[in-house]
Amino acid sequence: MAIQHRLVEYTDGDTLLEGYLAYDDAISGPRPCIIIAHTWAGRSDFECQQADKLAALGYVGFALDMYGKGVLGSGPDENSALMTPFMEDRPALQQRMAAALATASQQAEADASKMASMGYCFGGLCSLDLARTSTYILGAASFHGLFLAPGNTEGNKVSAKVLCLHGNDDPMVPVDSVIALEKELSEAGADWQIHAYGNTLHAFTNPAAASPEMGMAYNAAADRRSWASLVNFLEEVFE
Repeated sequence: MAIQHRLVEYTDGDTLLEGYLAYDDAISGPRPCIIIAHTWAGRSDFECQQADKLAALGYVGFALDMYGKGVLGSGPDENSALMTPFMEDRPALQQRMAAALATASQQAEADASKMASMGYCFGGLCSLDLARTSTYILGAASFHGLFLAPGNTEGNKVSAKVLCLHGNDDPMVPVDSVIALEKELSEAGADWQIHAYGNTLHAFTNPAAASPEMGMAYNAAADRRSWASLVNFLEEVFE
């Protein structure tokens, strides 16, 4: 077994984007593919490592790009400046996610009939927005993601299975937001799960997160449990 990877350029309108594709070359033929949406900082080594982990499980992992080839934030101010336009224009966010999904599904290693999405923080919101707007994914997962409804999907049915992995003490996602998402997904007819981890803050999968005063801290137990939940979820989604 050898995990292979390549960079894939694609576009959304006039914006050149670059994703990271990972797959196991010991497997022949197309296989299920999961696109991975990044945090507010942009596509980093972290998301590429998650793609590699998915490839080791026999999937294709595609770490997508929301901001543009080579565009990364260097800190909270730059990260916020990159993310905010998409938070304020959710149709644009949804269009960019659709471009990533289309690109990933066109790769030779990917089975276009077996696509799913996942994401971290801002990327968790992106993954949920794809579930809200696309009928082409079978599953959508969110790791410590934001739950805010986009405002343009009322009445849409959500055909994808949905898994949200949430820190119960995440100050960015208060209880009211969780309840609102539960109501939204139920009304959309979704098969949904929300796993809340006790004594767990935002960014719990990121070993570099160490700012509890800002509501962000790594939690090894929640990290391990959430990944195990994702693995089980994907097996169900692609059965």
